[in-house]
Amino acid sequence: MSIEPLYRSENLCPAFQLRYSWTGWLKSAWANMPDACILDTVDPLWETDGLRRLEHSWANDHFQITFSAKPEVSPVLLATRAKGRLQYLFRNAGHGFPGFTRKVSVRSIGENTSQDVTAYIASQVEKEAIDDVRFRTMLAQFTWTFPDVDLAVPSESARGQYWYNLHIVLLSAGRGRYHDPAHLRTLYDQTLKIADRKCHRIAAISVMPDHLHAALRGDIESSPLDIALGFQNNLAFAMGQIAIWQEGFYAGTFSEYDMGAIRRSVALANAT
Repeated sequence: MSIEPLYRSENLCPAFQLRYSWTGWLKSAWANMPDACILDTVDPLWETDGLRRLEHSWANDHFQITFSAKPEVSPVLLATRAKGRLQYLFRNAGHGFPGFTRKVSVRSIGENTSQDVTAYIASQVEKEAIDDVRFRTMLAQFTWTFPDVDLAVPSESARGQYWYNLHIVLLSAGRGRYHDPAHLRTLYDQTLKIADRKCHRIAAISVMPDHLHAALRGDIESSPLDIALGFQNNLAFAMGQIAIWQEGFYAGTFSEYDMGAIRRSVALANAT
């Protein structure tokens, strides 16, 4: 008998800050490029896809666009919609558009770097106001970083390279607190098993009495919503099919570069 999930996307109110840089390359140099304002005509279509164009730079051999995205958008879907909308736009506009190659790059980005995020997760026990030294020591075993997971290494596909790094936060229902080491151990172990089963790689994790942090490299076909729901429902099942989480989550993107570096790169490209 199948088990009905306790958490469904239509019932969740997530908080999120999801940004991605998409780069596409042309088959040959484009000598007769249109004015950049042509992108204004495709912005409403991207909005229906769950994407919003933030910045862009382009040259006669490649395009780079920074998007913000809704949680239901996966990196693969973003790459498909970015390239597909542009190809349709440019082909119908004329100007001798040479077409895109199959090569693409998608990079998750945020206001914080990978080092910032993993350090923040690693400091959770230290930041918690806990007077009981024994409880603090016990809790520390459920905060861990995994140096073998290099978030600077992209996921490769037949169509390009993807840097898909997410910071996921789940909050306990009613901010109830778990103090039993067995419960915390279950959440810690099962989070790692769920990630492995769903082809995510966790770089840092912290299971706290009333919330859980994970920094991970996600499966590029899974959206942040898919990933968060996967953890919520599977962890609830592991705890006895109990609704232990709030009806929401936080999801944020990050990479080796922050948004400031992207903005400087775009400004320099547009100035040349």
